[in-house]
Formats: sequence, C-alpha cells, structure tokens
Amino acid sequence: MEGFSWGNYINSNSFIAAPVTCFKHAPMGTCWGDISENVRVEVPNTDCSLPTKVFWIAGIVKLAGYNALLRYEGFENDSGLDFWCNICSSDIHPVGWCAASGKPLVPPRTIQHKYTNWKAFLVKRLTGAKTLPPDFSQKVSESMQYPFKPCMRVEVVDKRHLCRTRVAVVESVIGGRLRLVYEESEDRTDDFWCHMHSPLIHHIGWSRSIGHRFKRSDITKKQDGHFDTPPHLFAKVKEVDQSGEWFKEGMKLEAIDPLNLSTICVATIRKVLADGFLMIGIDGSEAADGSDWFCYHATSPSIFPVGFCEINMIELTPPRGYTKLPFKWFDYLRETGSIAAPVKLFNKDVPNHGFRVGMKLEAVDLMEPRLICVATVTRIIHRLLRIHFDGWEEEYDQWVDCESPDLYPVGWCQLTGYQLQPPASQSSRESQSGSSKQKKKAKSQQYKGHKKKRKMPVEKKPVSLSSLPMTGEVRRSFSGDEELTPPPYRTLPAQTAPEAFPPPRTSQEFSPSLKTGNQSRQHLRYCRGSKSGLGWWETKHGLA
Repeated sequence: MEGFSWGNYINSNSFIAAPVTCFKHAPMGTCWGDISENVRVEVPNTDCSLPTKVFWIAGIVKLAGYNALLRYEGFENDSGLDFWCNICSSDIHPVGWCAASGKPLVPPRTIQHKYTNWKAFLVKRLTGAKTLPPDFSQKVSESMQYPFKPCMRVEVVDKRHLCRTRVAVVESVIGGRLRLVYEESEDRTDDFWCHMHSPLIHHIGWSRSIGHRFKRSDITKKQDGHFDTPPHLFAKVKEVDQSGEWFKEGMKLEAIDPLNLSTICVATIRKVLADGFLMIGIDGSEAADGSDWFCYHATSPSIFPVGFCEINMIELTPPRGYTKLPFKWFDYLRETGSIAAPVKLFNKDVPNHGFRVGMKLEAVDLMEPRLICVATVTRIIHRLLRIHFDGWEEEYDQWVDCESPDLYPVGWCQLTGYQLQPPASQSSRESQSGSSKQKKKAKSQQYKGHKKKRKMPVEKKPVSLSSLPMTGEVRRSFSGDEELTPPPYRTLPAQTAPEAFPPPRTSQEFSPSLKTGNQSRQHLRYCRGSKSGLGWWETKHGLA
C-alpha cells in the first residue's frame, strides 16, 4: 500500500484520469479553469546541491486529476527527470511568484551547462505561455473550507435498519467527508462515513416532516457542545408536484439495490412520503416488517421506469425465487396485478458530465464507506456510471450516479490527507476469497453503506420497526422505535399466475495508520435473486 503511486500506475499502463471538472463537489471542481498540458508553474528544484530551497520553472506534460507530470524547462524532450506532483499542493506556484516573493530561480544541475544566459532563455520560452491564476492557492484553500463542523447533530440512515433514520453527531470532517457517530454510542465506535452532500443525511426533524421512520434516541437532552446542523447546509432536492399524476403504493419500477450496488432489480413502491420521497422495496427479498425498505427521492438517479434495463442492455435481477424465466415485465405485472410507474415521473436529466469509459478516479467503497479506492469507469448509461475497483472481480462493481459525492479525482486522497486503498493484488484477492467463504455463515444486517454482496439473515428476522397506521395519508410524526409490525402486503408465488388484484394498501475512525482495505473489505456475497434473461413490454403496451 505504501508503495502505490498514481503516477507510476498511470505511466506504466497509459491510463487516462477523469478531469477535475467532472467532480463539482470536490475542491476546485467548479473553478479549475483551463489548466492543461503546457501550462507553466514554479516548483522546487530537486536537482540542486544548494543547502537552501530553490525553485525552477516546469511545464505540465500530462494531467491526471489533481496530479500533473512535470518537466523542468530546458530538458526539451528528455524525460529523465520528469516527476509527478499534486497541482494543488503548497509547493506549486504560478510563474512570477518567485520574483514577487524574493525566491531564487536556479536551473537544474543536470542542464546548467546548456545555456550561459538563462534569463534570456526563460524570456523566450515563457513569452505567450500560460500559467496558473495568481490567486490559485487562495482558491484551493477556499474550496477546502467545509461548513460542517464537529459536534453538529444530523439525522442519518440507521445502518442496521435501512427503513429508518437516527440521530448522529459529526465527529470529524476530512475533505467534506463526515465521520458520524450515532448519538447513543457510548464508546464512540458506532460510526458511519458519508459525504456532507450525501442523500443519506438530513437536518434534525426531517424524518418527522416527511413521515419517515425514525429511531428516537434514549438520550433525553443534547450533550454539552452538541448543536443541530442548520438545515440550509444539506443538499437540496428538486421540488416536485404531487398533486397531479404521481407515484402510488404498489407501482412497479426498477431500482439499484441498496444492499448490492452491482445490480438493478425489480422493485415496488411501498410507501409514498411527503416532499417527493418514496419507500422502495426489492421484490422477493423484503423483510416481513419492511425493515429493509429504502428511501429514494422521486428524482433520484437510482430508480428507473420498467424496461430501462432492457433498453440499455443491462441485466435486470428478477425477484428471488422467480422461476418463470426469462423474466418478462408484461407477465410479471399481470401475475402480480400491478401497474408500472409512469415513465414521465422519472428523472430524465442527463448532465454533460465529461466521464468516458476507461477513466481512472478515486471512489468510495460503499460497502465499507470509510475506504476510498483506486477505480475505473467501465460503462456509461446516460448519467449512470459503472465503477470497477481495480484488482477486484466485476461482481464488486457499483452503479453510481455521475454526480455522486462518493467519486473523486485522482489525487484527492493525497490533497485532503485521506488514505487511498491501492488496487488489490492477486494474493490479497485469494486471501479475501478464502476468508469470505468461511464467513458466509456470519449473518449481519448492518448497513455500513451501500453493500455489494452482503450476506443477509435467513433464520433471524430483523426487529419490527413500525406501528404505523397505513392509511392514504402521510404520517407526519413518529414516537420513536416502533415495536409493532405494519400490516403485511400481499405477495404471490412467483411461479403462479393468479387473477389480478389491486395494489397493496400498506405502504474505524480514520487515521493515517488505517490498515489496508484489502484486509477489511470482506465482500460477503448477498444475492437478491438469480440472474436471468430479460423481457421487454414493448411500446404498444404503453411502457415506452
């Protein structure tokens, strides 16, 4: 791990990295400007025997995220002393900084003999050349100021029961990423990592306001120094009009499985909340009490209309136990007496994100969200990216939105002081595979983030979470940790085709010494359903 170098990795494989402008939430993401190859900068001269720190001018040969391959002026086509550095580091300055700061410009020792008049050489080389803006370092500093502070209280998804939220306190902030500790954790080890713009965190009172389940804290009053995060600091969702045609309970759709981000599954709207939020269940895999329902906003890029996978040649995961294969939406809707959610209600916006297949980046392993790993974009479907973790099998890939705050430019970890997990070696993969086989019997419903292949309990049902009276109205408040099971919704044996019936009425703390993720990423397999072929209910059936 300590030996990994982005520069060597990119050079030796001729990789291309996603540009910083693809990541609007990252430092300098919105003000990167036209930094490109041939831009000149002033950098420390390491090819020098002087006892003091001196500088020389270098040009950008190649860009990879925040990292740049630099070549000292005067080396022409000689790449012998080329070196990689982070453009946003404190040692990189625009041309003219040394003169303004009284710092000496000294040519590298290797080429000192090439010219007798270095001043004339520089004047000739730099005339008309581009350099960094004079306020570049100030912009970098400003873009790395984050409004979230330690001791702020938020509502965040309960990693043990996806259907509800809990109160957590910001423990630390690194590069806009928050380490949240659940308020009831006495030893402060029950934590959750996410970005400050994550859709999984909300202001205090959010759950009550929209009718979302909430686990009331046993702590009767705020601890000293803790205070509620101002609501305006959270990511805003698009306003929607629910008064006209809208999503209804029982409607079918396709959704990224929050417990296995490598799959898109057959899903059902189980409850309609206020402000455009929906509770989604994965068909064939839901807990009897709905404790694994997951909250998506109606504009979420993680939900899709029926037929999305077939149109885009993505394998759709059918309900677990469904034997009538290949899966056909027309047959399934008839068998379950369901209707498809109207296509026009889904988010169709596709930004000009700039990602291309093959680009390298740093991505959060959403199974272990404290880990950020070397990754590659392997597929692009409109705004949907398929993220592959280098060195790992494809089964651990993730479908992620192009604007996800869990994606970062190459060099982000170095810039913020976060630890980057390198590509897994073959030996570590084999070790992980062996340990995974032994640990498959370990049952856990804990939600550390979006899980790839997490084994779920079979013999042990999760605790009941709701005493919600399921009516057509949106419940606006919850008294805490509900103990009663909500009325069951009807499900049909997958292999039968009974008469149609109406839709159902129910609705480690980060440190630089953190051990490598190859030791901690126990990718236990969790399969929502068997893989199958796909069917498509064509335009004549009203799904286009």
